[in-house]
Amino acid sequence: MLQRFLLMIDRFSMAVGHAFSWCIIILTLGTSYEVFVRYVLNDPTSWAFDMSYILYGALFLMSGAYALSRNAHVRGDVFYRLLAPRKQAAIELVLYFIFFYPGVTALVIAGYGYATDSFGYKEVSVNSPVGVPIWQLKALIPIAGAMLFIQGVAQVIRCILCLQTGRWPAQLHDVEEMESVLAQEHENMQKRMAAGESK
Repeated sequence: MLQRFLLMIDRFSMAVGHAFSWCIIILTLGTSYEVFVRYVLNDPTSWAFDMSYILYGALFLMSGAYALSRNAHVRGDVFYRLLAPRKQAAIELVLYFIFFYPGVTALVIAGYGYATDSFGYKEVSVNSPVGVPIWQLKALIPIAGAMLFIQGVAQVIRCILCLQTGRWPAQLHDVEEMESVLAQEHENMQKRMAAGESK
């Protein structure tokens, strides 16, 4: 039951992360268009810069919970990875309450203030003459903070379970690092070769 709850939170973070990953495609197309019209047609757009930082900002904000669910945030792995799972869980649990939750709570509270102020006067970008609205980007700040908070609850529960059992509970994995994939393929090839020689 608890494992299903944790995986449900992971799936929610994954769905939001995957949805906002499409910003990369739009960003690539928009930037390519801007480069073409600027350098080939000598007619730059007035909206490309605003579009790029709004889309990149949205992608950055809304992929935080997804990255946390996949253990993709930066960590001092040099020593951490050598520790036993219970020690890892103890360190993480302490750090979640000392750094993570105060920071994420501040992000939600301050972000809500920024978002309501921005929406109140329909804030637009000062970087272009077009006046592209940016209040919607600021509205993502408290939402991203809330999502990080929720995913953080799942990670804290995982730490507690690991302290009890000595093993990390299962997490969703939809992306593998190329190094891990190559190592697994090499290991499988070694096993096939060893099985072939034993015959």
